[in-house]
Amino acid sequence: MDAPEPNKAIPENDDELLDAYSQAVIGAVDAVGPAVVNVHRGGDGAGSGVIFTPDGLVLTNHHVVHGAAKPEVILPDGRALRADVIGQDSGTDLAVLRVDATLPFARFGDSRQVRVGQVAIAIGNPYGFQHTVTSGVISALGRSLRSQSGRLIDDVIQTDAALNPGNSGGPLVTTRGEVIGINTAMIRPAQGLCFAIGINTARFVASRLIRDGRIRRAYIGIAGQSIDVPRALARANNLAVSSAVRVASVEKGSPAAAAGLEQGDIIIAFGSVAVTGVDDLHRILGEERINTPGDVAVIRGGVRRLIAVTPVESDRA
Repeated sequence: MDAPEPNKAIPENDDELLDAYSQAVIGAVDAVGPAVVNVHRGGDGAGSGVIFTPDGLVLTNHHVVHGAAKPEVILPDGRALRADVIGQDSGTDLAVLRVDATLPFARFGDSRQVRVGQVAIAIGNPYGFQHTVTSGVISALGRSLRSQSGRLIDDVIQTDAALNPGNSGGPLVTTRGEVIGINTAMIRPAQGLCFAIGINTARFVASRLIRDGRIRRAYIGIAGQSIDVPRALARANNLAVSSAVRVASVEKGSPAAAAGLEQGDIIIAFGSVAVTGVDDLHRILGEERINTPGDVAVIRGGVRRLIAVTPVESDRA
């Protein structure tokens, strides 16, 4: 919740304070609630989503709609509409749907402005209980969360607003009624450890899904393993990193194979960016690297060398 304005009276007793808190939550739910929907993949799964444009675009989680050609979206008034899947990305666990209707929509906030301790409100459909509201606070910022595809999702928001199966894809909201995250996971059996993808990440991914139907990423064709670099090897090669990526295998016909990367090579940098683990390599291989040559710095046989690699566009979701 925002700090009181200098000339704004601070509630003098707990009843007034509780009433102010309640009114803030109610106002946020009134603003965003009409845009929160129930998303059904079929008989085996359901989750939540939030309408974010007046022409019926819905943001939800990839795992909520994966495998469904025409998921069903149930509106707060009970209407059920078939939705088209505009695009989805397993790497960030996000998807965009479209329903053919003019509907209330939610406003996105700015997840960079979120502060630990501020009030957070989750709206969704846990276990099929339509339009359930929970509230808590922002517990931490800048968390990382592993998606089902194995990629790391960065800048994740941690909250203690209760989430349960079915909340996935629903919005995390401020008291101003702005969506700051897309609820995506909880840690069981722990209580109060719940996570949302920051809305700035979700906004960027949604724009690419609307444009391309998927997130374009670069690909070089290796399987890698994060390893610690032995101190002697680091000293011998004047390395500033203590960890790197060991090439476990190289796919035939891939850019890595064409460039001459080999099993056992230790990747320490791509261009001017240090590679301290597999997650670094995933981050580096973004859309801007497609068809752009770059020097991969490797240690092979104890000796540092540069290998020119030109990534291509990945055809993997």
